[in-house]
Amino acid sequence: MKHLKSVVCLFTIGILLLTAFTSAAQSQKKQSKKPLIVFVTGDHEYSGEETLPLIAAELEKNYGMRTLVLKASPDHNSEENIPGLEALKDADLAVFYLRWRRLPADQVKFIDDYLKSGKPVIGFRTSTHAFNYPKGHPLEKWNTFGEFALGAPGGWGKGGHTHYGHESSTDVAIIPAERNNPILTGVKPAFHVRSWLYHIVPDYPSKGATWLLMGTAVDPDKKAVENPVAWTWKTAAGGKVFTTTLGHPDDFQDESFQRLLINAMHWAVGKPIPKKWAGKVDIQVPYRQ
Repeated sequence: MKHLKSVVCLFTIGILLLTAFTSAAQSQKKQSKKPLIVFVTGDHEYSGEETLPLIAAELEKNYGMRTLVLKASPDHNSEENIPGLEALKDADLAVFYLRWRRLPADQVKFIDDYLKSGKPVIGFRTSTHAFNYPKGHPLEKWNTFGEFALGAPGGWGKGGHTHYGHESSTDVAIIPAERNNPILTGVKPAFHVRSWLYHIVPDYPSKGATWLLMGTAVDPDKKAVENPVAWTWKTAAGGKVFTTTLGHPDDFQDESFQRLLINAMHWAVGKPIPKKWAGKVDIQVPYRQ
């Protein structure tokens, strides 16, 4: 009888262990099916390494994504180090908010490999001038990151790339031909943001881009013209691209801007645009000046 009880006990333990193992395996499999979005941040001015983690948390909480936020180290002013870029090997989407970095070759290679893979890319504002290597540097070509990765000017001042003054702001409107574009689901036909308008026309966005939103400078410091502030494109490797020249931390307080970003990230990883909006995210991040 004791022997029988021992057998039954061992059998029960085995069943419990098998159930636990199966449950853990199913959970891991389910988790691995969630797209992984890697955010690569490092800018002196716009606090991207503080705003984007809040977007990342929302994607994980309400939209079935996995996220990882990489930051310049030891702080946002550190131009030559972003640890963890090897995570791009497993990323389903890379999101860049960079400004005038000079990363070492071994770190840049992870970005290069990612772009060559044809996977999707999203870029914010100063990512048009993500890198700033000195003339003659072996990595100098990366100063044109904005052009070959985002369909934007290849660096500050290139192709007339400038802005309309820090005291100005921008009225944003959906381009009528794109009003039914899924990325613009829930985005108001017109809204206002704090970002001063980037001038990039007439040479950019690059050929083949689909313009989504148009910006009009409010109180500009010079004669201003309308400029697109969000568009889609494709890299040379065929990767889907969403670029916005917006990204002042105050912009992240606007619900239309938040919806634009959440939608764009779903579009980029090939997931349906959310039918249900989980609600506005509380984002209160200061501008650094």
